[in-house]
Amino acid sequence: MDLKTKGRKKDKINIVTLGCSKNLVDSEVLLTQLKGNKIDATHESQEDDSNIVIVNTCGFIDNAKQESIDTILRYADAKEEGAIEKLYVTGCLSQRYRDDLEEEIPQVDAFFGTMELPLLLKKFKADYKQELLGERVLTMANHYAYLKISEGCDRPCSFCAIPLMRGKHVSKPIEQIVTEAKNLAKNGVKELLLIAQDSTYYGLDIYKKRNLAGLLDNLANVEGIEWNRLHYAFPTGFPLDILDVMAERSTICKYLDMPLQHGSTRILKNMRRGTTREKQEELIQVIREKVPGIALRTTLITGYPGENDQDFEEMMGFVERSRFERLGVFTYSHEENTHAHNFEDDVPEEVKQERADQLMALQENISLEINQSKIGKAYKVLVDRRESGHFIGRTEYDSPEVDNEVIINAGDQHLRIGDFVNVKINDATEFDLYGEPVP
Repeated sequence: MDLKTKGRKKDKINIVTLGCSKNLVDSEVLLTQLKGNKIDATHESQEDDSNIVIVNTCGFIDNAKQESIDTILRYADAKEEGAIEKLYVTGCLSQRYRDDLEEEIPQVDAFFGTMELPLLLKKFKADYKQELLGERVLTMANHYAYLKISEGCDRPCSFCAIPLMRGKHVSKPIEQIVTEAKNLAKNGVKELLLIAQDSTYYGLDIYKKRNLAGLLDNLANVEGIEWNRLHYAFPTGFPLDILDVMAERSTICKYLDMPLQHGSTRILKNMRRGTTREKQEELIQVIREKVPGIALRTTLITGYPGENDQDFEEMMGFVERSRFERLGVFTYSHEENTHAHNFEDDVPEEVKQERADQLMALQENISLEINQSKIGKAYKVLVDRRESGHFIGRTEYDSPEVDNEVIINAGDQHLRIGDFVNVKINDATEFDLYGEPVP
């Protein structure tokens, strides 16, 4: 195609998102602002009809950084070949390594940090429209949506670079979050996935107290939202009053995503987590006592500097006793400018991976036992999608993309995506339930 001819066409922007759900929310806000300014924009378009690309990057751990860099380079090549005209980069990697990236990838027209949305919009002669606050174009399913309740983090965890990329903790006011929740409900959303870098710190900066319970109580009143799901709770200083709201309000899912990171007291101290294995076990017991039937999800790290066989055995014992309903494992990533970067990354990669595999093998057995205990019982299931002759849904105890799914044979069933159905479980594997709708 003749580039001069192409240049006269109206601009079309394609936003490409890498990384976590928090990045996805940022991309959705950017998309909403561009459309609100009457600019033709899309998210992860499969068509090759965009002349401008914005890559929203992740800079969390090595694999994520590499994926972001590879994606930028792919579009930089496309620009050199004339397939696109402009390339912009935003997000965490851009915030953290802007100077290096500008030097290494000069094909990029401009780099923006995580808090520079108004500056990015100016590139397109677009204003940041305050009236769109709480309005959001959803890029995934229309029946569930991520809802960010705060930004940044004040925790001193030794291994984590998030404060370098996202700054200090800033809570969104309850009224603003409720307005956004109402707008999402109005557009057909039935499940809110509450996310933050640290959700249990919520409110300390603006209300001078942990106020997550107050927020949950307000969200439980939003008409149309049947499930509010809480992610990324920090165990130290855990606000126990949220458990009362969970137990009392039916629209707050009996589900908690609480990344604990390790099960050895020595390693937790070195990680600067402000807790011990014993305190974590006490907290888990209190949570389960106050909210019977709750599903606990956690994530752990193997191969932190100095982690020895004894530390790992302590973590294995911790997982065996705790019997988490959901568990994910990362191998340690040595991140520059973090406190842990001062230590030698002395656990070989193959040992990190071997330990991660052992943890997941243990979790598979636990998950299988828990899932098989559900056979013969009926659960309220949210239908997410249809694929390969099956409807795929989730119970209250599962978050999208990371947790178990309920598989229903489509057969002559007429289920609608985004509807709740009662499903009787008739079979179970380690990470999936199989069932059929019942009245």
